[in-house]
Amino acid sequence: MQALRWPAVRASCWAPYGQRRTKFSYGPRRPRGPLPRTPWTVRGPPPGHQVPWYLQKQLPSVREQFPELDVVTYEGKLHHVPWLAVPFHKKWERGWHDPRHDPGPRVEEMPGYKQRPCYICHQRTRLLEGVKQALWLTKTKLMEGLPLQILSIMNDTANQLENQDERVNNAISHARFWSSSEEDITDETYSPVLLEDLLHLCRMMTTKYPSLANRMVARDYRVSATWERESALLQVRGINGKILNVTNSLEPIASKDEILATENHVLETFYPIAPTIDLQEVYTYETKDDTGFREGYPYPHLHTIYFAQCGNYIKMEPEQLQAKMLMFAFGNAVAKAKALYGDEPRLLEKPIVMQSIGTDGQCFQFLVFQLNTTDLDSSDGVKNMAWLDGDQLLYEDARSRPEIKKKVVVVPAGIHGYRPDTFKKFLAFYLHGVI
Repeated sequence: MQALRWPAVRASCWAPYGQRRTKFSYGPRRPRGPLPRTPWTVRGPPPGHQVPWYLQKQLPSVREQFPELDVVTYEGKLHHVPWLAVPFHKKWERGWHDPRHDPGPRVEEMPGYKQRPCYICHQRTRLLEGVKQALWLTKTKLMEGLPLQILSIMNDTANQLENQDERVNNAISHARFWSSSEEDITDETYSPVLLEDLLHLCRMMTTKYPSLANRMVARDYRVSATWERESALLQVRGINGKILNVTNSLEPIASKDEILATENHVLETFYPIAPTIDLQEVYTYETKDDTGFREGYPYPHLHTIYFAQCGNYIKMEPEQLQAKMLMFAFGNAVAKAKALYGDEPRLLEKPIVMQSIGTDGQCFQFLVFQLNTTDLDSSDGVKNMAWLDGDQLLYEDARSRPEIKKKVVVVPAGIHGYRPDTFKKFLAFYLHGVI
């Protein structure tokens, strides 16, 4: 057997390099990709030389040159014929209106069509540049950390529940282990459950502060706010998270001197990326400002928006969630400001304060927003203000089963790495405006 193989091996060894490539392919390899940059391919052939075939201009097909000629198709054959043209069939008309197959009117024929585009931010918008892009769109100056009003409530031991840490641990266990009969509970289930349990713990402070009863939590409300930013028409609209409304508005966080000092702040840009990237561009829209509640609503003022991020379809990075919180807090504040002071851009007499909390069931984002002006077209003048404290873990890990290696329990089941300061901030946001 070895002797029979030797001639083939010897022949392949004696063959010139690159001559034998495959079983049925011989000769040198043909170059693939673009032609090399030579004087002929860059500047063309010298005068008097014949143009090579690969540089000659390809003539259009006969069918393109003479469209009036009758094209022979395989329509009468009732089967595909490779050397005949594909037949063209006219669109079949039913003769009656079928709403299931109605293409609808064209965009230009819709009643709300406008030639000027509008860039919309909705609940599924994920901003590419995150907080930096949201700051530019809302003309806002970012302040690191939380305001002193929130920190003073947080550090006061009188503003805490009895057995607070134990109750928070029970809320986490309820969300992660007891809220479903499934063995592995997804964030789509435990994230909203944990948020609702924490709000229930905050409501237990009503016995100590009776004015907390003058509040209402609403969900699935629709907000709409429109503004112009450097000749671009922007809009925040759609359904967002839960909102906590109160009877009395929150007091301004920053003083008048701090508000006027924002004139010297320069907004950070991200050239060459357009500021409207990732925003939905539409031509059919309505320019309206609506808080989502009718006149005469007994809880007319804004307090806090809660976002429970769940599901993989609209999964966001922490910075994108922070940007979404800032955009919707700004949209709610602008809609309320225009309802109070009108549509004309101006410096607000009393700034509107709005809070926002976002979570994925483990990590929390805290935001306080103060709307100082509705003059948003130019980047000059007074800016709005935002305080951000992000990436605060409530707990590090929660395991329904222990981790065992070599018959030794390495990580026991239960909640690990509980951090009490995160719920203190959550409770301080809820008590802000009462204390």
